[in-house]
Amino acid sequence: MAEKKAFVTGHPIAHSRSPKIHGHWLEKYGIDGSYRAIDVAPDGFAAFLSTLRDNSYSGGNVTIPHKEAAFALVDRRDDASEAIGAVNTLWFEDGVLWGGNTDGHGFAANLDQRAPGWAENGPAVVLGAGGACRAVIHALVERGVSDIRIVNRTLARAQELARRFGAGVSAHGVEATGELLADAGLLINTTALGMHGNEALATDPAGLPDHAIVTDIVYVPLETPLLAAARARNLTTVDGLGMLLHQAVPGFERWFGIRPEVTAELRQMIVTDIGAKQ
Repeated sequence: MAEKKAFVTGHPIAHSRSPKIHGHWLEKYGIDGSYRAIDVAPDGFAAFLSTLRDNSYSGGNVTIPHKEAAFALVDRRDDASEAIGAVNTLWFEDGVLWGGNTDGHGFAANLDQRAPGWAENGPAVVLGAGGACRAVIHALVERGVSDIRIVNRTLARAQELARRFGAGVSAHGVEATGELLADAGLLINTTALGMHGNEALATDPAGLPDHAIVTDIVYVPLETPLLAAARARNLTTVDGLGMLLHQAVPGFERWFGIRPEVTAELRQMIVTDIGAKQ
């Protein structure tokens, strides 16, 4: 049988850890397959997609800046990508190019693993209103969190998201953060604040109740200033690395036919890689 091939494409793409994750699984499960990073500039993306079949790819991942373009170009889309408005996973089904979005799955599965029962802990305060925020809100809605409060510097962007997701999702400016945190059981940072080189505190978790769970989708550094402040208060904290690892699972299963496990060994391999690059 021919080798099964998959890829990740973005621009730039050299920083992607996806080849390490999928390479680990290919080796672990003894699969004759490959997964490589391919740098494609935005003006070449449509042409690249049109060559996938001829180049015998089973599918691949799409990252920044191609997620919205992929959404527009695929033949069919799954429910998650329709809700989120972006595609990060491609696969062929009966010769048809499908697009899906596994970011919401990755977010929820990470919390399932590190803070079981999290979805019963609402209301949720979500910081930010970018593309990653859409995936997080989709996951919260899917899990039945009925009070989701989006906080963003630009109120209009938060309002647009609240309209997109409907009942139970509200939009707020940053000045309202303090009162919104007072009864919140989940605080989720989807902004770049706290990211390596941008070490500001996304918000102060001091106003949260003692049972609150704090999570950050940033994973470089693994412990952001927000998570450090929450840990100092003895709150449950969940870093963003698991979201990256878990979002990779559904794609691997589609391309290579085995549902892989997110293990402590895989996590440690990526933690070591992050440390080596800093």
